Amino acid sequence: MVTQQDVLTEYDVQELKDSDNIELTDDKLENGSKGQLIKVAGQLRDRRNDLNQMASERASKRDDLNAKTREKVDEAQEHREKRDELNEQVQEHKESRNELNAKANELFDEVEEMKEDLELDDGKNIEELEEEIEQLEFRQQTEVLSTEDERELIEKIEDKREELSQKKDKVEDSGELEALIEEAEEVRSEASQHHQKVTELADEAQEHHNQMIEAYREADDIRDEADAMHELFVEAQEAADQHHEDFVRVQKRLRELDKQEEQEREDEREEEREAAKEEAEEIYQKFKEGETLDTEDLMKLQKTGLL
Repeated sequence: MVTQQDVLTEYDVQELKDSDNIELTDDKLENGSKGQLIKVAGQLRDRRNDLNQMASERASKRDDLNAKTREKVDEAQEHREKRDELNEQVQEHKESRNELNAKANELFDEVEEMKEDLELDDGKNIEELEEEIEQLEFRQQTEVLSTEDERELIEKIEDKREELSQKKDKVEDSGELEALIEEAEEVRSEASQHHQKVTELADEAQEHHNQMIEAYREADDIRDEADAMHELFVEAQEAADQHHEDFVRVQKRLRELDKQEEQEREDEREEEREAAKEEAEEIYQKFKEGETLDTEDLMKLQKTGLL
């Protein structure tokens, strides 16, 4: 079984190290200073981008492997189609071979029947008789025989020649038999040709079958690698998503802190305005009572709109 470590090594994929991830705790989020949170936000953003790049590279390799898997499946399908096509041809040639063999058997049966009718199968055949006569004549020429033995040998040769002549006469008178034998042999030869095609095509079909099995096996192996690479992609993508989520949380917290700071500044300004107003009212009261005001007091009254 293909493991994640296998594909990391084989395809030179950068390993995702947990130690490089940025951890955001609730305590750090709620109690960290603005400066600390800005620094963490930058770290989360950079790590998220690195993880997204890592996920993209892994997704690309996964897609390449899936494409190779499809190529192997297509290759296997081509071998399957070719195998099936060849098997159909095998079946056709088998049927033709069997039909021709059946026809040849019928013709050879007719040959045997005709031989029996012509009594050609009685005794020895022509070739055997010719060979025996040749041996007897050689003996006559090379051996020293008594008169009686030589006479018997000559009679035996003459008998064999007579038997041979009769068989040849029968064969010569049976042109139909020769034609039938020739036809039967031609049909048998044609059947043999079909049998040869059966053997050749069956071997070729088996080769395509073997290649189909091998292509499917390779497709399974590559699919396993693609699945392992997909798991690595998910690992990187989930880590990137977590860093993005934490980055968004920090950004939200920073906005909250900005609002708090703005509110605090606004509160300070309001306090300053109230204090200035109270002071101006005191100065105005002195003015109404006839006290002389200096330039600074006059400016304070103008600033608050009391003058």
